Amino acid sequence: MSPVRIVIVGAGFAGYQAARTLSRTLRGAADIVLINPNDYFLYLPLLPEVAAGVLEPRRVSVSLTGTLPHVRLVLGEVHGVDLDARRISWQDPDGRPGEMDYDRLVLSVGSVNKLLPIPGVAEHAHGFRGMPEALFLRDHITRQMEMSGTVEDSRERAARRTFVVVGAGYTGTEVAAHGVLFTDSIARKNTTLRGAPRPRWLLLDIAPRVLPELDKKLSRTADRVLRERGVEVRTRTTVKEATQDGVLLDDGEFIDTRSLIWCVGVRPDPLVEQLGLPTERGRLRVDQYLAVPGYPDVLACGDAAAVPDLTRPGQFTPMTAQHAQRQGKIAGHNVLASLGRGTPKPYKHHDLGFTVDLGGVQAAADPLHIPLSGPVANAVTRGYHLMAMPGNRVRVTADWLLDAVLPRQGVQLGVIPPWAVPLDTESPEVAQTVRAGSG
Repeated sequence: MSPVRIVIVGAGFAGYQAARTLSRTLRGAADIVLINPNDYFLYLPLLPEVAAGVLEPRRVSVSLTGTLPHVRLVLGEVHGVDLDARRISWQDPDGRPGEMDYDRLVLSVGSVNKLLPIPGVAEHAHGFRGMPEALFLRDHITRQMEMSGTVEDSRERAARRTFVVVGAGYTGTEVAAHGVLFTDSIARKNTTLRGAPRPRWLLLDIAPRVLPELDKKLSRTADRVLRERGVEVRTRTTVKEATQDGVLLDDGEFIDTRSLIWCVGVRPDPLVEQLGLPTERGRLRVDQYLAVPGYPDVLACGDAAAVPDLTRPGQFTPMTAQHAQRQGKIAGHNVLASLGRGTPKPYKHHDLGFTVDLGGVQAAADPLHIPLSGPVANAVTRGYHLMAMPGNRVRVTADWLLDAVLPRQGVQLGVIPPWAVPLDTESPEVAQTVRAGSG
């Protein structure tokens, strides 16, 4: 008799934790298959530090095969799910199709960049959801700074030293906070930039404050740190149009820039829509046990799932790593329960507070809802990340220590061209290898 096959789609926070929970319990007693475009789990909260030259890319990339010993990894992007036939289909990195039957299915496909119908944004902005985008941004910032020191036109020089971040949530705030430190570091070491005006950073959001989803004390801390570093924080402001020369704001001002960084939020992976099942704001509706109604052998968790928030009746859990990680564990437990190992558990989690890394020794945090700022918050933030990471802790700590005592390496490798990381993509975790419109 063939062993039960459990297929997990996606290796983000939810998928990784589901696979880890099943692997530790079943230990080869079932065929656990994890399908993911890459062979690593990306610790997304530290991605801004990769873009700013603090951490090397592999530090936040945890090997799936190295940390999930009883899980079979299949490299590929799932593009079809036949729930009635219990079958999924995918395409591997070489473009070859594959199919597989399942007995239990965990959908944890995550999210992609959220798009808005603003002219020019899809063509001229770059998101921040995957490693390719972070590597591109790191190179792009360095390249723009270096080129600003050599061009003769004063307007172009200023444009290349201007960086516009749209979206003042977690990601946008951290990108701006780390980015301004990075460009200052580049300017100090570049002879042609030492006497030039300081690089300009703008952080825009239509909301009335930065970090609008968090406690106002954290918001005030982040706002203060950003402004002290020279970041122009503009709330109740957004982009009306983007061009290759800059962005037009909704207040009529035109900002000359070559760098538009799009951090306005995320939307569920398009695979969810293809299922044809009930959704809530694009997220697949599930019950409190993470089961898909009508399909008891299918569970969904993470950003792709609209999970009832039992701590706030009538609402759904937000799309955060904190929830995704814990939902993944519950999904793994409930799959085990369906196999006769234990009883199902409903998902219920009271948030333990949040952390926002602001670069240097600055951070904003409220562990157990106790507001902290400065070096103490930074220590709490880094401690939390080290505990949450499933691997690479020593390497991450080593990079942090080296960054504290050595200057950053402001070099651009040029390995990710702009067309390889389009904003409008269903796979931000994978760099495109063929330019759109070619061939």
